[in-house]
Amino acid sequence: MGKLGKKARKFARKNLQSVLRNKRKLKSKFKRKASKATRDGQDVEENQERDTTNLSTERKTMTGEIEDASLDDVFSVDDSEDLGEDSDSDIYLSEDKSCASLIECDGESENNIDSSNGDASLSVHNRDISAELMKKAKRLNKLKEKDPEFSRFLERYDLSTKQAKDEETSSDDEEGLDGMHPMNEDAAPSHVGKCLTSGLVDSLCNMVKEEHSMPALTCLINAYCTACHSDSKASSASGSVFSHNIQNGETFSKILMFMLNEADTIFWKLLGLSSSNCKKETILELKNTSKWLSLRLHIKSYLRSTLILLNQVTDSEILTFTICRLRTSIIFLVAFPTLLRKLLKISVHLWATGDESLSSHSFLIIKDISSMFGSNWFDSCFVKTYKAFINHTQYVDQKLIEHIRFLRNSFLELCSLDVQKSSNMVMTCMLHLAKILQKGWETKKKEVVKKICCWQYINCIDLWVAFISANAHDFDLHPLLYMIVQIINGIALLFPGPRYLPLRIRCIQWLNQLARSSGIFIPVVSLVLDVLAYKIAKDGGKKPGKGFEPQSTIKLPKHWLKSRDFQVECISSAIELLSQHFAQWSYHISFPELATAPLVHLKKLHEITSIESFRRLIKRFIDQVEMNIDFVQKKREEAPFSPKDQQSVETFLQIERRSGNAPFTQYYRSIMSKAVTRKTISNTKLFA
Repeated sequence: MGKLGKKARKFARKNLQSVLRNKRKLKSKFKRKASKATRDGQDVEENQERDTTNLSTERKTMTGEIEDASLDDVFSVDDSEDLGEDSDSDIYLSEDKSCASLIECDGESENNIDSSNGDASLSVHNRDISAELMKKAKRLNKLKEKDPEFSRFLERYDLSTKQAKDEETSSDDEEGLDGMHPMNEDAAPSHVGKCLTSGLVDSLCNMVKEEHSMPALTCLINAYCTACHSDSKASSASGSVFSHNIQNGETFSKILMFMLNEADTIFWKLLGLSSSNCKKETILELKNTSKWLSLRLHIKSYLRSTLILLNQVTDSEILTFTICRLRTSIIFLVAFPTLLRKLLKISVHLWATGDESLSSHSFLIIKDISSMFGSNWFDSCFVKTYKAFINHTQYVDQKLIEHIRFLRNSFLELCSLDVQKSSNMVMTCMLHLAKILQKGWETKKKEVVKKICCWQYINCIDLWVAFISANAHDFDLHPLLYMIVQIINGIALLFPGPRYLPLRIRCIQWLNQLARSSGIFIPVVSLVLDVLAYKIAKDGGKKPGKGFEPQSTIKLPKHWLKSRDFQVECISSAIELLSQHFAQWSYHISFPELATAPLVHLKKLHEITSIESFRRLIKRFIDQVEMNIDFVQKKREEAPFSPKDQQSVETFLQIERRSGNAPFTQYYRSIMSKAVTRKTISNTKLFA
């Protein structure tokens, strides 16, 4: 055996128990001068006891973690994101005197409007001062938290200052009795609180569209912010001219519709760019230009207000329209990562809980984020959508099946954007599922077993089976395929009783689907024959029972096991599942050997079954399989190649497979069509 590499030797020195034990022995020799044999024996015993204690502690910890862990804990780090809260002062834009002149002088000449544009520089200066004051306020708050004495000093100072102001105010009031009423410097100007009418909104909209007036755009964005706030926390303290002074519902609708429809186009025109070919690199390059700096707060306020609107509104149509319009401006969010995280969170929620249209449009947002903003955002989209899928598939009934299928298919579409990266994350998810299953086999505790026999776990398996089946032809997914097959077999063997017939049928269907998509032989015959062993040969089930749908059932009630419908389900499902399995390999050169054992078992079952309908069903299946065996054997006898010629074996009967006219293929089609009819009748009986 060759020498170990540098990394292997380093790992051995640090981690191997034997190496650590030898080190401890050497230390004891040099530090202590007691008897050599006695000291070595004590060290060995102490080390063994310590190792045993550590191992038992680790096992207990792992057992507790598995029992308490949920399926979405596999990506628990993702939940630590702190999105933060936005204050109203961050949402509203500072408005200068030019905004007031737009209101008071509505309909005046163009010269007055142009002169008001000249005052826009003043608003930029005001915003800078406001930002500086906010920084100083944050520093002051930190000082208060660090030094309680300083905080008490400020309180005493504020109290003395307030008393001095009260005395000054009282003296001013006395002077006011003589007719002298001083102006309060902190009072809001007279235009604050002026009602925003429908005509004024039309005027502002025209000024923004035709003249690109920045003061008018500022006024509209502030009005839009107010309209997006349905709670009372967005008060006039923000400095907005129009805070909570929208005249009526018509004005409210005009503001929302104009901003949602036109804001994106206006921003692109003011930036001098086209939205059709703009990429995130273009926005990042713009961040230091004067055009971007003059519009940055306007764009941020619009996007943030739209996100607030998505959180406030409950009407599905309004939500769909809003998220469609927001999607056109999504590229701007590359400059605002916090807002992008909030949009992703909202979109995932609407995708998982909305109706068909809202879910579809919300998923387009998720897909855009994962494809446009880099690999880190793809990871976030994967994690959040996977967690949402798990949390919204806890319960399954006939009404929810279609929505769950939509969530699964859209998630698979997201994974298809980067299959290699997705496969690594899928492996992490499947390892988590395997640990839960392993703990279920080891402990057989009720709490752990419940986490396996539940819709969340089953839907996760179904999701990864669909992922592997969709990509097995184009990518090397053999590690994932091997692991998912082991998990499915483990589930089927962990729940062997007849009450788990729907779960076993689902497991066999998964294995057939994986075998068909990958072209790899996966044995299912033993699992199918176990279904036929559920005491169905006796003629005890004379009482008709309520039908069941395997897609919405995991475990059957006990009284169903005595019904005639249970017997029908066992026989019919076994024939259908064997037909699926045999249909895939009916043209393979080894089909006669594959079908030998099942035929022996089915012939015995045919002899002991007393129900004539079951006997006919089994007999027809046996006849069709024997006909296909004769067909393959004749072709084998005519074959000019050796069984060792792997390439010739793989191409055996390929022409007949493409034509699909073999007897067993036609039989399989008839069986599947009858299965659809049987399930339809069963559903009608179940939900009647």
